[in-house]
Amino acid sequence: MDKVFKIEDLRPIRDEMTISRNSWLSDKTPITYFSLGKGTSISQDSYDNTTVYIVAKGCADFLIGAYAAKHTISEGDMLVVPSKTLCGVTTETGCIYTEIIIKKENNNMNKIIKSGEVMKLKDLISYEDGSITNIDVVSNDTMKFVLMAFDEGTGLTPHRAPGNAIIFALEGKAVIEYEGKDYTISAGENFRFDKNGLHSVTADERFKMGLLLVLE
Repeated sequence: MDKVFKIEDLRPIRDEMTISRNSWLSDKTPITYFSLGKGTSISQDSYDNTTVYIVAKGCADFLIGAYAAKHTISEGDMLVVPSKTLCGVTTETGCIYTEIIIKKENNNMNKIIKSGEVMKLKDLISYEDGSITNIDVVSNDTMKFVLMAFDEGTGLTPHRAPGNAIIFALEGKAVIEYEGKDYTISAGENFRFDKNGLHSVTADERFKMGLLLVLE
């Protein structure tokens, strides 16, 4: 089975329906794919934990707080909602997004990340000539979400990660070698690898990605 995929193919938009699907990445950190049809909504509720939303396709309005302040979020955007904060979603066009509930509150959150603000993930990190750059967005002892930017021709040598992981390709194109097979990944696509799976990343051109690593 090809490891490159789009979340929209796993959970396509269905008219008049809201659908959720467990990613099965983690037992400790709930990571769920959501698909909202045109004109649908999810009423406000709150979690006791910080929650991260990353949009894969379409556009939606997230309604935050007691006064339902509207935050419009679209493909490639991220929104961080603090614990115990009301959050609802409504969409006129349809939307697919990933919800990450960070159960532990002793998180190391990067200072560039502002709760309740919509951020374009690829704009949070810059390229450096001949180099690979990375920024830890949020981490604790059960998970890590990191952004990486690869200059053209740079790459990571084959290595194994200590947990299941998913890559969000944000810009450009790269080749992922996974367990001896090459996979080309482009902006808007995803790649999943299992704990201890041998993998490397080589940038065909300048390439940015997000990496969600589950540590269990």
